[in-house]
Amino acid sequence: MLLDEIRRLITTHARPDLGTSISGLLLSRVETVEPDYSLTEPLFVVMAQGGKRLLLGDEVFTYRAGDYLVVTADLPVTGHFIGASPRTPALGTGLVLRPAAIASLLLESSAGPRSRGTTSPPALSTGKAGADLLDAVARMLRLLEHPADAAVLAPLIEREILWRLLTGPHGGMIRQIGLADSGLAHVSRAIRWIRDNYAEPMRIEDLARLAGMSPSAFHRHFRAVTAMSPLQFQKRIRLQEARSFLIATADDVAGVGHLVGYDSPSQFNREYRRLFGAPPGQDALRLRTDTAPQEARHLP
Repeated sequence: MLLDEIRRLITTHARPDLGTSISGLLLSRVETVEPDYSLTEPLFVVMAQGGKRLLLGDEVFTYRAGDYLVVTADLPVTGHFIGASPRTPALGTGLVLRPAAIASLLLESSAGPRSRGTTSPPALSTGKAGADLLDAVARMLRLLEHPADAAVLAPLIEREILWRLLTGPHGGMIRQIGLADSGLAHVSRAIRWIRDNYAEPMRIEDLARLAGMSPSAFHRHFRAVTAMSPLQFQKRIRLQEARSFLIATADDVAGVGHLVGYDSPSQFNREYRRLFGAPPGQDALRLRTDTAPQEARHLP
């Protein structure tokens, strides 16, 4: 069975940093159900064992063994693995979705380009992985045990996986990544600005201008893609960045709050506690003394 083989290959080759010898191919083995807060990148992920529940804004997405997840933008998500333990870890594999590779397929095929709708599609969705898609994923993972073949065959299998996605039920989402003038591409400019300048004051008019949209159209497209308003998105980025800083500097809570853009320490404490369930200093102390290795990364 394909999933059995995929599980074996992930178990054999997974590393704490998710990386593999094949560029863009990621593997994840997780033994805890603790919530994780991460900033995603555009990814295609197959869950091989266990499951995960993701929260994006107010929307909840659940995917389990045999399902796949598609993420088409940089998004701050909260997730926890379902039923993961040392005896039955959650196992997943991911492939970075590269705009150039998708654009190449669109130019060569009838899969694109197509006209853009009035609203951009959401940047996160789940589905059931069919046999053809699982077969291509399994063949990609087999290359980890045949490194001499990987340089030639991995790009071909990547194209096959992308083609299966483009011609599948979420093809519209994948297509947006490869189109330079898509709604997603325009919103992604604003997302990148917020990510790079999260501590700075933010004006919707400036972001809309960067995206090449009117403020009302920008707000509509941004919420459709991210399930959040720009202000909610910025707040989530600020708090996740603050958590990273606090692991190293737990004694300077007010300084970290100011560093990520909060002028009010009480507001920082209140919003941090609302997201992470504990005040900043207490949460950072727990993270620093937790027996679980904090350097391990997770797939969304």
